Amino acid sequence: MSKVSFNKPFTQQEAIPEDGIARAVEIMRSGRLHRYNLVAGEDNEASLLEQEYATWQEVDYCIAVTSGGYAIQLALRVCGVKPGNKVLANAYTLAPVPGAIHNVGGVPVLVDIDDNYHIDLDDLDAKAASSGAKYLLLSHMRGHIADMDRVTEICASHDITLIEDCAHTMAAKWRGVRSGNFGKVAAFSTQTYKHMNSGEGGFLTTNDPEIAARAIVSSGSYMLYGRHGAVPAEEVFEKVKLISPNYSGRMDHMRAALLRAQLPHIEEKAAHWNARYDLLHRRFSQMKGASIPERKQVEAYVGSSIQFRADGLTREQIPEFIAACNARGAELKWFGDDEPKAFTSRYDSWKYIDDIPHLPNTQKVLANTLDMRIPLTFDEDDCTLIADIIEDELSHYL
Repeated sequence: MSKVSFNKPFTQQEAIPEDGIARAVEIMRSGRLHRYNLVAGEDNEASLLEQEYATWQEVDYCIAVTSGGYAIQLALRVCGVKPGNKVLANAYTLAPVPGAIHNVGGVPVLVDIDDNYHIDLDDLDAKAASSGAKYLLLSHMRGHIADMDRVTEICASHDITLIEDCAHTMAAKWRGVRSGNFGKVAAFSTQTYKHMNSGEGGFLTTNDPEIAARAIVSSGSYMLYGRHGAVPAEEVFEKVKLISPNYSGRMDHMRAALLRAQLPHIEEKAAHWNARYDLLHRRFSQMKGASIPERKQVEAYVGSSIQFRADGLTREQIPEFIAACNARGAELKWFGDDEPKAFTSRYDSWKYIDDIPHLPNTQKVLANTLDMRIPLTFDEDDCTLIADIIEDELSHYL
């Protein structure tokens, strides 16, 4: 008898809301896709999006840009990172994070992680002291939020500027405060597999007016910065507009229209993600040969992906196990692989970093960490079937 398989793709996202599609068609018919190409009295989709996202995120300023990676680079630049400056960063992240540090000429100082996929706060404190770094680029990797009370205490004690990478934590909170509202600047992504989908895109948010003005000019506003939606006063731009380079990374009207249609639904979508995530979390918690960290009570997460450890497998067995699951439609990725695959890579594969450190706990935790997307095109029955497949394949090794 053949084994039961799952047949829905893990890369299929929900459709864009109909009002977003209709507005995008109107924009295409107008031919005015560029965010500064307007006629008198015409709404500026990108500026309206910035206003709406700033209000929703509960911040003063928002700049809509071409990607989350660009938002990180821009955040580093406008916070003052110069070539040769050291930037602390957790080692468990995705390649665009160290790539952004490299892009601005910074020197990554990689920090170990704990058993729960968070930055190791003792290692952070020690490396903040020993490195002299004045910047921390904290990636809330795969939606796992570290103890932000202690993170901010460490940053304050070492006079470190905190920049948050919130690509995986849009709508998440720590003690009721939105992810992204703990540091000087935050970066968000609206790439297809994130919490809002514009193909590519992102936001930079801040409460600092001078940082916001620099970011707007450097995003490529030329002297049209007044057409942005959430902007500081003119006198702030007078201070920075001639000393802020243009890095051309602004968002266009098309993507803004798609995102404006999705933003009103994000809290509802977060609840749907968590229903699926919590089901899978319960199953992995009970599964022989697997383990999964508990979530902190003060962390309000958004479970658009899930990570668990295949404790019952040897390193040599993991590729075979993944292949067996994938053959039955349960698509898993492995963060412990020696070679980067698709979107996943381990910190020691980033060979452009000089003096890559040995981070024993990161190596140990990632050695058997498996990762799985949870698209909202799956329902709870789908998640149950996926868990059944993984449990069945895992049982063959126990």
